[in-house]
Amino acid sequence: MLLPDWAVLNSSIDWLANGLWNLSWWQIVLYTLVTTHITICGVTIFLHRSQSHRALDLGPIPFHFFRFWMWIGTGMVTKEFVAIHRKHHAKVETEEDPHSPQTRGLKKLLLEGVELYRAESRNAETMVKYGTGTPDDWIERNLYSRFTWQGVGLMLILNLALFGGIGLTVWAVQMAWIPVMATGVINGIGHYWGYRNFESPDASTNVSFWGIVIGGEELHNNHHTYPTSAKFSVKKYEFDIGWFYISLMEKIGWAKVKKTVPKLQLGAIKPVADEKTLEALIANRYEVMAGYAREMRRACKDEIATLKEKQADLSPLKAAKRWLHRDDDKVPAAARPQLAQARAAHPVLDKMVTMREELRQMWLNTSQSREQLALDLQAWCRRAEESGIVALQQFSMKLRAAHA
Repeated sequence: MLLPDWAVLNSSIDWLANGLWNLSWWQIVLYTLVTTHITICGVTIFLHRSQSHRALDLGPIPFHFFRFWMWIGTGMVTKEFVAIHRKHHAKVETEEDPHSPQTRGLKKLLLEGVELYRAESRNAETMVKYGTGTPDDWIERNLYSRFTWQGVGLMLILNLALFGGIGLTVWAVQMAWIPVMATGVINGIGHYWGYRNFESPDASTNVSFWGIVIGGEELHNNHHTYPTSAKFSVKKYEFDIGWFYISLMEKIGWAKVKKTVPKLQLGAIKPVADEKTLEALIANRYEVMAGYAREMRRACKDEIATLKEKQADLSPLKAAKRWLHRDDDKVPAAARPQLAQARAAHPVLDKMVTMREELRQMWLNTSQSREQLALDLQAWCRRAEESGIVALQQFSMKLRAAHA
């Protein structure tokens, strides 16, 4: 009877328990967090901002590193991600949107987001129409796109070799990170719950002020408002860690930013609004309307203060104030009666809501000529300044100071 080689058996058991690195539990956790963070960076910087939206160009070192890392860290094909994401923007919140919780339900996005992605990746029309301009060199055709599961298989082998049996758990976390964080949180919650800086024509929201865990993708409403911007943060209190890394890479010559969020340029106040003012309004419409929303909130606060002094009922206005600055089609049916009641009781707010919609029509009305729209803008400014409402007067003068 042959006896087992105890040295080999003991070595095998030791390897299963500790792997080649023999790290402590917290070091393994740190390794997992670092590698998943690199994966998130690859998705947001390479796949999303650089490839899908062409907001920046990457130098050869980060370009090839991220391609390799996406292969072993996710198994995703660049062309598939780009095509699906571009279609999402083109068909956002419609039945053709590959992953909208508004049409498919939040639960389906959270539980079946990966299946939705895979189903759309098999749509040849989507790949042809939206997947142009992605890498198509030898290594892409013969390795990354051809052997997708072998990349994540290589990551599994590396983890098992380094950590032993616990490496399987590390690998499972690495593989689940993007489906949970990107597919579930951003594609799901990022179109369902959060705050909005801008009235973009979709349901996108900012999930949090600080974009760290998901590389800045948390600032999803900002991104949908300015999709070709390499920087997702727009407010002073917002932080986009993906932009922080891009800025560092740009300083050492590894990246070149092509576009960021436009800023409204202000100069001397013109006697009347002209076509240049109209250009500035249309080009910076989201920023302009965000400024208008601030004025409405300030006016609403003043109205509430007046009601408090009179010891009047505050509940109708408090219930309606969150909808006063929203586009009409974004106001839910349940809130419309409260909004109508508040507008009827507060002429100042009613006037501001009415004039907000008139201003919004400046870029929605495609049947009017440029000259007519400029005349309409002049008339709008005149009515605003003759309204006797301080917030409208100040906003109009700021608008007349804008230039393209």
